[in-house]
Amino acid sequence: MAVFRTTLLMLLILVCLTTYELHVHAAEGAEGSEGAVKIDCGGRCKGRCSKSSRPNLCLRACNSCCSRCNCVPPGTYGNHHLCPCYASITTRGGRLKCP
Repeated sequence: MAVFRTTLLMLLILVCLTTYELHVHAAEGAEGSEGAVKIDCGGRCKGRCSKSSRPNLCLRACNSCCSRCNCVPPGTYGNHHLCPCYASITTRGGRLKCP
């Protein structure tokens, strides 16, 4: 029984690591790659902007950034390090554009 549990745990860890690696490589390769699978920008941005005080403005900016980068950082705030392209887009005034 212990061997079965250990094997199952190892398989679970392997699946988690593989999924993480695929996510990281997809985020890194999304910038400028035409063959990459497009993400659901609407759904991701809806989640990202769910706690915004100005949801329409947030959704407009987020969808614009997502269409360029094919990436939206997880959560409602921060985590820009997970999506460098998304984090580097600025307005004409030099402020970060993407929420």
